[in-house]
Amino acid sequence: MTILRMDNVGIVVDDLDAAVAFFTALGMELEGRAQIEGRWAGSVVGLDGMRSEIAMLRIPGAPGRLELTKYHSPEAITAEPAVAPPNTLGLHRVMFAVDDIEATLARLRPHGAELVGEVTRFEDSYLLCYLRGPGGIILALAEQLG
Repeated sequence: MTILRMDNVGIVVDDLDAAVAFFTALGMELEGRAQIEGRWAGSVVGLDGMRSEIAMLRIPGAPGRLELTKYHSPEAITAEPAVAPPNTLGLHRVMFAVDDIEATLARLRPHGAELVGEVTRFEDSYLLCYLRGPGGIILALAEQLG
């Protein structure tokens, strides 16, 4: 048995429109949006009466997709603390390689992006940073140098 691919990473969001705007500003493309509900959907995720809306985004010309989900029923719950630090157990962050970290940050700041620390140089290899996106999602950006 072999894994064929990693299809997508799913992130539950509070405001689907804001999250789509944020990730399209990052450079992803919206593949589509859909309402997800019904007994089959609730059976998959283990939630009775589940009703949600998803947006699927992709990286242009590269593998990798992101599924953003807004739960309408049952409503999403907030983890404690709501803005968890980077060392919280569980899904940590999603990292994107970008061609210009400062230009990417400039595009994302109007959509609520805030640096967690600072843009830092790793040797002569990378500029790296962590930032918070919509709903406290932590993203990492990496710009290869040279």
